[in-house]
Amino acid sequence: MKNGGNTGFLKDMKQIWDPQFLSRSPMFEPLYAIASSFMKHTTWPHLQDYQQLLHTTEKAISNQNGQPIQFVPQGQKPLQFSEKYEPRIFLTGEVQTRTHNWHDLFNSLVWLAFPKAKAIINARHYAAFRLRNGTEASENNRPKAQDAITLFDESGVVVAYSDENLANLLKDFQWKTLFWEQRSAIPSGMKLFLFGHSLYEKALHPYTGMTGKGLLVKVDKLFFDKPVTEQVIELDGKIAAILSDESKLTAPQALSPVPLLGMPGWSIENESEKYYDNSDYFRPGRLNNSSQRA
Repeated sequence: MKNGGNTGFLKDMKQIWDPQFLSRSPMFEPLYAIASSFMKHTTWPHLQDYQQLLHTTEKAISNQNGQPIQFVPQGQKPLQFSEKYEPRIFLTGEVQTRTHNWHDLFNSLVWLAFPKAKAIINARHYAAFRLRNGTEASENNRPKAQDAITLFDESGVVVAYSDENLANLLKDFQWKTLFWEQRSAIPSGMKLFLFGHSLYEKALHPYTGMTGKGLLVKVDKLFFDKPVTEQVIELDGKIAAILSDESKLTAPQALSPVPLLGMPGWSIENESEKYYDNSDYFRPGRLNNSSQRA
């Protein structure tokens, strides 16, 4: 029996508001300070609540075009180039946002947590669209660099590291050695930060197989002793610098797959060594791995 008739119902179930979503997993840590006020809401926050968060930041959040970011209702199907999602953000600062929608909620929160990086991503998309004259026909011929930017925006995870050995293990897909044999070294030498808003949506219901696209970012040893808010601010600047360099992140292959539930503390199951013997999840490395590192 096909269950296609239940698709709409299941989709609606995914959008049920949970005021305790930040406490579901340590994966939400980068958003704690930004979204803690949402834990007071018994129903879905309104768009003005998203807007209010913009006013709680120390500095006004703007795009690369100098326009202040605003969260606005989703418009009708765009008829002109300037009305399309990314061009509209660049030209007006307006981020079209659906309410009662986890995907868009997390996109808004990532704008607040990583404003510099999100602004660079938007600017690169706008430049790419302009280069292709904004034609629909060109959408299937996007440059690989734009595909990489999109992949990071949706599914990116920042791998902050000071320990070169741990970084090499991750790049070389040595998952069991990294996450099990070297797990005691991780707290002082490596930390994962979700960036992609699609990943945050998946983190509401984490599952074995959940994988992020990793951007390795070098930090000093003192980084791991800083408060999370300071860590996020520092990473935001570093990510923005990487994304501003067109010689980096030139193709999706520049991002390293990271099996997120292998991270110690991110799954009860990974407290057992056997968990890392699942080769369907902890897959061996690919040939000519060219994962991005900065």
